[in-house]
Amino acid sequence: MTRQHDPAHFAETTLPRQDYMARVLGYGVAAVTVMVGYLLEYFDQRVFVVALVSLLYPHLVFVLSRPFEKKKGNTRKFLIHIDAFLFGIFLGFLHLPMEIASLFLIMINTSFIVVGSISAWIFCVISLAAGVSAGILVFGYHTAPAAPPPLFLTAAFGVGMHLAVTAFNSNRQARDLIRLKQKFQGQVERFQALSQQVSKYVAPQVWESIFSGRRQARLETQRKKLVVFFSDIVGFSSLSEQMEAEAFTDLLNQYLTDMSRIALKYGGTIDKFIGDGIMIFFGDPVSKGTKRDALACVSMAIEMRRHMLKLRKQWAEHGMTAPLQIRMGINTGYCTVGNFGTDSRMDYTIIGKEVNLASRLESEADAGEILISHETFALVKDKIICRQRGTALVKGFRDPVPLYHVV
Repeated sequence: MTRQHDPAHFAETTLPRQDYMARVLGYGVAAVTVMVGYLLEYFDQRVFVVALVSLLYPHLVFVLSRPFEKKKGNTRKFLIHIDAFLFGIFLGFLHLPMEIASLFLIMINTSFIVVGSISAWIFCVISLAAGVSAGILVFGYHTAPAAPPPLFLTAAFGVGMHLAVTAFNSNRQARDLIRLKQKFQGQVERFQALSQQVSKYVAPQVWESIFSGRRQARLETQRKKLVVFFSDIVGFSSLSEQMEAEAFTDLLNQYLTDMSRIALKYGGTIDKFIGDGIMIFFGDPVSKGTKRDALACVSMAIEMRRHMLKLRKQWAEHGMTAPLQIRMGINTGYCTVGNFGTDSRMDYTIIGKEVNLASRLESEADAGEILISHETFALVKDKIICRQRGTALVKGFRDPVPLYHVV
């Protein structure tokens, strides 16, 4: 994004420049009006003070306000209050006739409104009233005679020019803001499209937690009690040797797509695909409690097993007669979960012996079988029918592991 299209740069350059030109024009109208009044012998020599201040003040303010550019909003409101108070003093000092005072009131009220809020306008009116009161207290009050027509026309022309320039600047500013909005709307849509593309490479829960600010993309891990799931298709490797690559790829992608949809339905975090194998865990980054996480994981496995029957019927209609079935293993325990890798490339995953046990259970399962550990069985036994299937000696574990089959 170029600097001239940056909203911050727009506020840094356009608004101060417009305020400066509007102030020069407004005070210039005041200076010309009082000098015409002097030439018409309506004002005395005191108006030279007003003319001098009016000509110098806008430039002085512009220079002195530069150090406060970082607080543009507050500086702008403060200066308009000073304008209001100073104009009030001028009214008290010059004793302007009502018709000319009304013109100048319209002009400065327009400046108040440009500030942008009702509350700002009210406070500016208060500052104006305070200035008028101060001018009357210092210089006294008396009724001014009617203004000569040339003086009134001068003031009316100057105020009209000020209003026209203010309207033109406001319109141009509105157009610039609309263009900026359209530009940034396009950038936001492009960013959303890109983020959706990136989200396909990570689990939706991880993507959402990063974009919501709950998680930072940095190397950090923690110990949490998770429910870990592994599955693969029995006989899939031999099938890959019999099928054409394109048909095999379509079959695999359909299987992974359907199983991922089921996993997300139950709130599982998809860790990775390993060929036809799927690794999923429950409990991070969002957990409903270990018991509910375990119930969700086993319920997901049951639905996957049922859905596999539907897929077999679909594939059979397309000529594939191999009775493919999936086997699954589930374990519950404390794992290390988080980002592993380097600062430039990291992977959100889990490690630990409980992860290994879930993988071993999946290897021990028969086709179409869901094997769960004793820890998982204890969490789901009152909701899901399971049967003990004895014990097994698995790699990496000294003692036999109790096995439970999900009915």
